[in-house]
Amino acid sequence: MEKYLDVLRRCALFDGVGDEEIPAMLSCLKARVIKVEKGENIFTEGEPARYVGIILSGEAQIIMLDYFGHRSIMSFIEPAQIFGESFACADVDVLPVSVVASSPCEVLLIDCRYMVDVCSRACSFHNKMIYNMLKIVARKNLEFNRKIEITSKRSTREKLMAYLMTQAKLRGSNNFTIPFDRQELADYLGVERSAMSAELSRMRREGLVDYKRSWFKVQRNQNGEEMNNWYV
Repeated sequence: MEKYLDVLRRCALFDGVGDEEIPAMLSCLKARVIKVEKGENIFTEGEPARYVGIILSGEAQIIMLDYFGHRSIMSFIEPAQIFGESFACADVDVLPVSVVASSPCEVLLIDCRYMVDVCSRACSFHNKMIYNMLKIVARKNLEFNRKIEITSKRSTREKLMAYLMTQAKLRGSNNFTIPFDRQELADYLGVERSAMSAELSRMRREGLVDYKRSWFKVQRNQNGEEMNNWYV
């Protein structure tokens, strides 16, 4: 596990845990590493909600399918980020979502039972890990609420601008790269790709945004209106 220390020390689950403690912690948790190719499922909807995952390398997406097979991207996962914890800790019977590798991935899997049960070894880091998990679940809840706020906008333009404004604020810049291609962005916002692409073209003609592939720049429109009024 030593080659993954740089990633693991950035993971919120190990916040406050010393480098020398992480290998012992992973051993106590019976953690294991798997490799997944692009397009393969890390977790599959309908299987038992048992494991918590941490991306060590590569990227993945949390996907939800409705009854008719329409895809919605719930979130994007990068190295050092954790996933599956809400379902595993809630002890739900089966997963309601799938986690799909969007590039070749290495993933650390931890059986949630070893995280929440009382440690027979009385490890000093166990309580710290549980505290970190509570913070992670709370932060994920805030992120989910942020997505609801974006996707609850009425029009495609409003959803686009709410998403882009959120990204600009998170990055501290009006010039940034998003983690989605066009189809993935449409799936995340819950809109049709063709309608979204047409709206983006109109917004560029109006001087609201500039973009190339996954790169975006949001700016004041030609009338100098403030950012908060762009999509009203």
